Amino acid sequence: MRLIDLMHTGLPRVIGCYQLDDVLVDPWPGSCLPTLLEGLGGQVPRALLLTHIHLDHAGASGALVRRWPDLEVYVHERGAPHLVDPSRLMTSARRLYGDDMDRLWGEMLPVPEANLRILSGGERVLGEAFEVAYTPGHASHHVSYLHKGTAYVGDVGGVRIPPSSMVQPPTPPPDIDVEAWHRSIELIRGWAPERLAMTHFGASDQVTAQLAGFSGSTSDLLRFVLSTIGRFAITSDRPDLLRQVLDSTER
Repeated sequence: MRLIDLMHTGLPRVIGCYQLDDVLVDPWPGSCLPTLLEGLGGQVPRALLLTHIHLDHAGASGALVRRWPDLEVYVHERGAPHLVDPSRLMTSARRLYGDDMDRLWGEMLPVPEANLRILSGGERVLGEAFEVAYTPGHASHHVSYLHKGTAYVGDVGGVRIPPSSMVQPPTPPPDIDVEAWHRSIELIRGWAPERLAMTHFGASDQVTAQLAGFSGSTSDLLRFVLSTIGRFAITSDRPDLLRQVLDSTER
């Protein structure tokens, strides 16, 4: 396993691409494509394993397929349509990032359907070398991969920037589902991996501590947000709804 630091916006340890011989786990945004190609050093990949289709994970997929037309792209079934036609994804992102869109994420080209390998979870792919699990929570189209003791968990395992030990949940609207996220964490825990490989950033062998800390911080963050919002909105109309959601986070 080799981690290519893509130096997003010139900063180290923000976004990384994992290279396992001729397999790449998440090629990352189009804005980082030159750095990725330099990191590959002329080696041609045969497959991309996408954890999910957010721009910081999958944005360069179409550009890589254009460069290498035989490249296989593995993606969850819910995310596949947005790779074939990324227009809605890009329009939504432009509303959020405005004039910074191109600088941050670059171009996202379509991926031909013929290059897609559709996943639903439970598969073993690439000669059964990678076990696939459906791990929603961060995104409804998120999957994780287990290979030789390493769980490639995208964003579902949290953000941890070394040398800090602090783990934070990446929580993009509108897809976040905390209950599903807790179930996904338990699924990864059940794999009993030797290490977690995260997009943001790097691998950690402190699996038990990280998953436990991450699960707790996710619940704490949700409770804080909902209690703050609830004082102004939910409590006035649906106090029962706020109580139900807060109760569901007490673990």
